[in-house]
Amino acid sequence: MPTFPAHWHPLVEISQLGRFGFEDRETRKLVLGTHTGTHIDAPRHFIPSGQTLDEIPLELLIGWAVKVDLRELEFGSEITVDHLVDRCKGLNIKRLILQFGGDRNYGNKKYYEDHSWLTIEAAQWLVSQGCKLLGYDMASPDNPINVHGSKEDSPIHKILLGNGVVLLEYLTQLDCISSSNFFLVTAPMKINGADGSPVRAFAIEGIRRSEDD
Repeated sequence: MPTFPAHWHPLVEISQLGRFGFEDRETRKLVLGTHTGTHIDAPRHFIPSGQTLDEIPLELLIGWAVKVDLRELEFGSEITVDHLVDRCKGLNIKRLILQFGGDRNYGNKKYYEDHSWLTIEAAQWLVSQGCKLLGYDMASPDNPINVHGSKEDSPIHKILLGNGVVLLEYLTQLDCISSSNFFLVTAPMKINGADGSPVRAFAIEGIRRSEDD
């Protein structure tokens, strides 16, 4: 699973400990970070007083979501308010999934260096429209040049997480979702005080939505 190349993100290690013929059972030791593979960022990831993973209600992570396809835009370019307004008009974007086609680079260096990003105004617009969960098939909503150590360190993360928006990152296979409106299940590990967690994220299609949903 891809892991951001920095010392504060450990590489995945899977070691077999229990073996048939020796301990007569299988067990494994897992080493992975809270932002390994498909994962969520809790506000605490960037906000010192932000909500931790165990404080995020499951009602936010599980429910109806909309997918907006942005693949016709130039890959690796900025996404503006106009792009979002044009495609999100009339939609309930409480849980919004943006499809860029970024998973084409999943697992290689380009995944972190060549992806689209949101402008500050676009992030602020999402907050103003009531977005509470934002997912995407990329490594980050920030311009790749704005990473740790830059003059502007992850401003989009800070705007969204600072306003309580949970981020669902490293999504893949969004093409498998045939509808723009679907039931989303985001299932993290419940880790007390954590800044994030790997998740199993999947869509359920073909169920009827009631007027109360």
